[in-house]
Amino acid sequence: MNERSLHQAMESMPDNYERYFVPTIGVPASKGLLAAAQLKPGERVLDVACGTGVVARAAANAVGPTGTVAGLDISPGMLTRARKQVPSGNSIHWYEASAEAMPLPDRSFDVVLCQMGLQFMANKRAATTEMHRVLVPGGRALVTVPGPEPDLFSVMGDALGRRIGPEVAAFERTVFSLHDEAEIHKLFEGAGFGRVEVHAATARLAVPEPRDFLWQYINSTPMVGGVMKVDEATRTTFEREVTNKWQPFRANGGMNFEVRITTAIGWA
Repeated sequence: MNERSLHQAMESMPDNYERYFVPTIGVPASKGLLAAAQLKPGERVLDVACGTGVVARAAANAVGPTGTVAGLDISPGMLTRARKQVPSGNSIHWYEASAEAMPLPDRSFDVVLCQMGLQFMANKRAATTEMHRVLVPGGRALVTVPGPEPDLFSVMGDALGRRIGPEVAAFERTVFSLHDEAEIHKLFEGAGFGRVEVHAATARLAVPEPRDFLWQYINSTPMVGGVMKVDEATRTTFEREVTNKWQPFRANGGMNFEVRITTAIGWA
C-alpha cells in the first residue's frame, strides 16, 4: 500500500469507528454504564476518552436542556467526527486533551463517565485523580473496562502477532488489559475517592459475519495502519486464518460472543 492510501485509511478511521464500532459494540456496551450512572436532568456530565461521542450524546439526552455535557479525547479526528454527530437541540462542549491533564476547573462536574478508555492511558492513576479533581463533593465517576480477552478476540490477536506484527497485536491486547477488580478498586481509592464500588457482568454481543467484522473492527482502530503496511498476500493469509477460526461463533447471520465488562463507581 502506498503512503497516500495508508494516510487515507488512517484518516477514515474515526468515520469507520462511528459507522461500525459504535452500533455493534459502543451502543450496547454503553447501556450498562448509563444505567449505573442514573443521570438526572440538570446534571453536569463529562465523558472522558469520548471517541466519537456515543456516551456524550446519550448523556445529553438524559440530562436535558437544563444539564450540560462535555466530551474529552486526545484524538482530533475522533472529536471532528463527534461534532458532526450531535443531534439538533443538544449542546456538547468538546475538549482535545489528555485525560491525565484535563484543562478543566476543579469541582466543575456532577458526573464523570469513561467507557472502555482507561485501559489505554499510560498513567491511569493520573487519569483517575483528574476525574476526582473535576467532580463536585458527592459527585460520582463511572468507568467501564472489558476483559479478560474473549476467545473471539484471542483468535484475532494471535493471528495479528504472527502474521502482521507484535506491535499491532499489542493494541488488541491492551483493549482487555485492565479488568482485575481489586486493581481497579485500589486505583480509585488512590485517586481520592472516598467510596468505591466495583462489579463485573457478562455481556453477550452480536456482530457481523466473520470477514465483515474483521475488517470493520480493524478499520475502526489504530491497527489499520500496521495491517495496511503489509503486502496483500499477507493480509489475505491473515484474513483466511481468522475467518476460518471464527466459524464456531457464527449464529443468526453474524457472530455472537460474550465479554466480561467491569464497572467501577467512585464517589468524591
